[in-house]
Amino acid sequence: MIMVGAQNSLIVGIVAVGIGVILGVGLGLWAAARRGWTEELIMRFSDFTFAFPAVLSAIMTTALLGPGAVNSILAIGIYNIPVFARISRGAANAIWSREYIMAAKAAGKGRFRITIEHVLPNITSVIVVQATISFAIAILAEAALSYLGIGTQPPEPSWGRMLNDAQTYATIKPFLAIFPGAAIFLAVLGLNMLGDGLRDILDPRLTRGR
Repeated sequence: MIMVGAQNSLIVGIVAVGIGVILGVGLGLWAAARRGWTEELIMRFSDFTFAFPAVLSAIMTTALLGPGAVNSILAIGIYNIPVFARISRGAANAIWSREYIMAAKAAGKGRFRITIEHVLPNITSVIVVQATISFAIAILAEAALSYLGIGTQPPEPSWGRMLNDAQTYATIKPFLAIFPGAAIFLAVLGLNMLGDGLRDILDPRLTRGR
């Protein structure tokens, strides 16, 4: 049952992070390429979204759309969009000031072509590291939503739902809560450690310091 619950948590995390990466990175690259009012509008939208924590945003979204795994994915994915938009925009702005970008402009390349050929490949490492961290947050948010009864619904198993059901038997069979709780803890810890490791490997500044 724990393994089946892991399958649902991983699916929710992968799809939710995928939504954030595709839409968020696209908006961030667009903001960095266009600048001006386009960048300002996207960043103000991101600031507004960051005013609400991830779990609270997911709770509000699922409360409006109704409980279920699909709505949980949508809720968590919507929160991830401004996260990736802000990170990719900041990294892309640093790339746009490089000399080889100026050379590409002088060669007659348009903003879209420069973004695809030069900017995106150079910020991929930043996106990968953030994706692993967001994956951990997505698993935690999905577990919280299922625990509250607005995430994955029965008969589909979920770690959060298992913790909720285990409350009834906490004094008789405490292991019913220990196993799903340990699974959530280990998954989140592992993904955060993976993110830290990837950052150490992919960040050239840290590589030169060793």
